[in-house]
Amino acid sequence: MRHDPLPAILTDLMRRVDGLASQRGHLSAPRIQDELDQIRHIARSFHLDTVEGLAATLDSALSLHGLGPIMLSYLDLMRDAIAEDMPQATILSMIPRTATFTPLPLRA
Repeated sequence: MRHDPLPAILTDLMRRVDGLASQRGHLSAPRIQDELDQIRHIARSFHLDTVEGLAATLDSALSLHGLGPIMLSYLDLMRDAIAEDMPQATILSMIPRTATFTPLPLRA
């Protein structure tokens, strides 16, 4: 059985996007553009077209307008696009549903 690398890749992309968002005021423009290039490369490698397109558009917007509030909007859109491709977790109940409680009759 082969291991699917996509969940690990999506987790890495989410970590990168969250890292950019959390360090937004502390990173230089070249550092942000380098990180966006890495995100775009990973997304292209795994055919995540929406994420790749958003990273490219954000990179272009930053080149034209500098580091402004537009960055968080694009990072939110990338986060949503990555989350759409993530598998949904199945929540299992710890209590079996077949177990029923039958009260004992009270004695006087």
